[in-house]
Amino acid sequence: MDNQLSLKMIEDLSNAYGASGFEDEVLLVGRKYGEGLARIEENCIRDLFFYRNENTGDQPVILLDGHSDEVGFMIQAIKPNGTLQFIPLGGWVENTVPAHKVKVRNAEGNYISGIVASKPPHFMSAEEKGKNLPISAMVIDVGATSAEEVVNDFKIRVGAPVVPDVTMEYNEQNGVMLGKAFDCRLGCACVVETLKELKGQDLDVDVVGVFSTQEEVGTRGAQVAAQTVKPDIAIVFEGSPADDTFTPDYLIQTALGRGPMLRHIDAKMITNPRFIRYAIDLGRELGIPVQEAVRTGGSTNGAPIHLSNMGVPVIVIGLPVRYIHTHHCYASFCDFQNSVKLAVEIIKRLNANIIKGF
Repeated sequence: MDNQLSLKMIEDLSNAYGASGFEDEVLLVGRKYGEGLARIEENCIRDLFFYRNENTGDQPVILLDGHSDEVGFMIQAIKPNGTLQFIPLGGWVENTVPAHKVKVRNAEGNYISGIVASKPPHFMSAEEKGKNLPISAMVIDVGATSAEEVVNDFKIRVGAPVVPDVTMEYNEQNGVMLGKAFDCRLGCACVVETLKELKGQDLDVDVVGVFSTQEEVGTRGAQVAAQTVKPDIAIVFEGSPADDTFTPDYLIQTALGRGPMLRHIDAKMITNPRFIRYAIDLGRELGIPVQEAVRTGGSTNGAPIHLSNMGVPVIVIGLPVRYIHTHHCYASFCDFQNSVKLAVEIIKRLNANIIKGF
């Protein structure tokens, strides 16, 4: 693995704007870094497929998934005073939204800077000051003074996507990345990096990667991807919420720097127990740090994929990310490295008999 090139790919993916349904920029980055590794195809829902160059067409198929969308917003209405009413795309905690800088895509494809604004405290009643502010009480302000200016000069229309305005940073001292959309641009980077690590190797499986769309609004792209690829087995890469800053030590299962997290259960999937045990045992055998988690909520693209094609063994390789579904996230580069290592070592050992055993 070329660490500098990998970090540059993560940076480009993180900085790309791609709210659910509007993942175009992310796909362009994927095409750039996937060139020469695979036959690349795209469908109408904007899933981006990477069919490994060395695939034979007569072997079991493993699907590698990472979703390309990020939590964002959409413009619902333009107010007479030039502020923009908006709705969430994906799951936001409302009290993390105000006072952040965002980018609004206009009708010409340009991104306009804006700020999530609300009534200043000077004008709030005592009752208003004591309540959590709902998104319906917030607006996006692009600096306009009328609806006409928004439409005619800024070229912003109803239905425009909105994303956080954040540029990725990397701290070489501790190997920690700070940026937006690590859920799940880190997973997308894992898909490409895994293909790079497998380039030229003889395998007993055919490998197909996908940047799937619209995960944050109902795992929609993965449903289409699974129907398209019809995998025999799958690995889902996911930016998973880290729990190491607020959880008792004995309950921490997704900590930064302790390796990828493999979840046994979440709200929509009980992980195939034989496949996850195989992955955990292999990681420990090879000295790859792995964390185990039992989740009571949340879900991933593993949910639709494991129910496809008459049932598919799926594991989720989760990269710990602090503060996902907010504007700013922390993640450790070593967790990215170890996620790729684990996936590569699993794929190198897979064959029809092992898959049948799952």
